[in-house]
Amino acid sequence: MVPVDKREPDFFSNQVLEANRFYLNTQSQKNQKLKVICGGREHCQPGYRIDRSNFPFYSIEFVASGRGAVVLDDKKNTLFAGKVFSYGPGIAHIITNETEFPLVKYFVDFTGSEALKMLLKFGPALGSAVQVSAPDAIIIIFEDLIKNGQNGSSYTPLLCAAILQQLIFKIAETSIIENTRKSAAFYTYQKSREIIQKNCLALRSLGKIAEECNIDNAYLCRLFKRFDNQSPYQYLMQMKMNLAAQRLQLPDSSVKEVSQEFGFSDPFNFSRVFKRIFGISPGTFKNLR
Repeated sequence: MVPVDKREPDFFSNQVLEANRFYLNTQSQKNQKLKVICGGREHCQPGYRIDRSNFPFYSIEFVASGRGAVVLDDKKNTLFAGKVFSYGPGIAHIITNETEFPLVKYFVDFTGSEALKMLLKFGPALGSAVQVSAPDAIIIIFEDLIKNGQNGSSYTPLLCAAILQQLIFKIAETSIIENTRKSAAFYTYQKSREIIQKNCLALRSLGKIAEECNIDNAYLCRLFKRFDNQSPYQYLMQMKMNLAAQRLQLPDSSVKEVSQEFGFSDPFNFSRVFKRIFGISPGTFKNLR
């Protein structure tokens, strides 16, 4: 077993309303090239403020919701949902909240001989902030990191290091430049994602998605090709299958009933889509549960 240290380090902020964090025993990670020290999710207090001239580890922080600002080596960046920033040794930083919209943010602190190389090659660059086009994908990875970080098995350090690499790759894949984020096209893309999320059960086709978003099919597809790594229909199927997986966990559910509930007249087609997304059939998934 690799224990999760129950004593929170001094650099963990107490200016939080709620937190879900972990801190690893780093003595067991001596030979690792990439070592996760700690990580978690924090619901910050309205008056949240972190002011540090230095920090011993490399850090990546991600804003899930709320508003605020971060000053990185005297450069101010506005914080809002989907913003990612990094700092590390020698990088002064100040993180603050907007009182009416407190931040909910994720963080991971790490070290190792490959840590700086990873950030230099893939980003986010030390002392910089970027916007990502798929914030929900970043949240999923952070939640997986927290879950594994709290597990405390002998594989925890290795798993956390692997998840950290996945996080860095996903940030690199979904990062967009600042002037693009401010464009009308990106705003339309974001609104389209929100509409798909909220109405995924009712939407059945690309045409219906475009109609609900009040744009034509071709433009909707161009937006997702520009700002995402999947088509709008693939994103719709992802949302549907996420909900279907939750439904299949209920003891009184059946694959046939769930497939009909989610708009599939043919259970075989439902199983094919479910397996493409999760790697296993819905029947196998239900038996595992």
